[in-house]
Amino acid sequence: MTSKNIFHLLANISLITLIILLVAWEWFLAPYKVGGSLLVLKVVPLFFPLRGILKGDVYTMQWSSMFILFYFTEGVVRATGDAEFLSRVVAAVEISLCVIFFMSTVLYVRPYKQLAKAEKKAQQEKTS
Repeated sequence: MTSKNIFHLLANISLITLIILLVAWEWFLAPYKVGGSLLVLKVVPLFFPLRGILKGDVYTMQWSSMFILFYFTEGVVRATGDAEFLSRVVAAVEISLCVIFFMSTVLYVRPYKQLAKAEKKAQQEKTS
């Protein structure tokens, strides 16, 4: 298994796990309101990059690595601000999953970016 495949697998697992965690968090683990809350809808935007991430689309990997930082920020805020212990623990897991996703997408895209940069440099030298 190549490092590219490992990073792709990590991105897939961390994103799917994050979706499941966020639904469980707001539905029954430690919801903002007893009985669940509409905050469960915060998971909906994570479905937009899911197909591209599963396919290994480089463009989707790039923009979703920045997009995931919203969830990282939410995790930090809730880990430091929520009163309930379970909610703080789940927020810490959310932070960890976001970091894993971010790092795996950046490392997955890195060889493509290096190749594009080398091709651009070669093209510039060819035209000069």
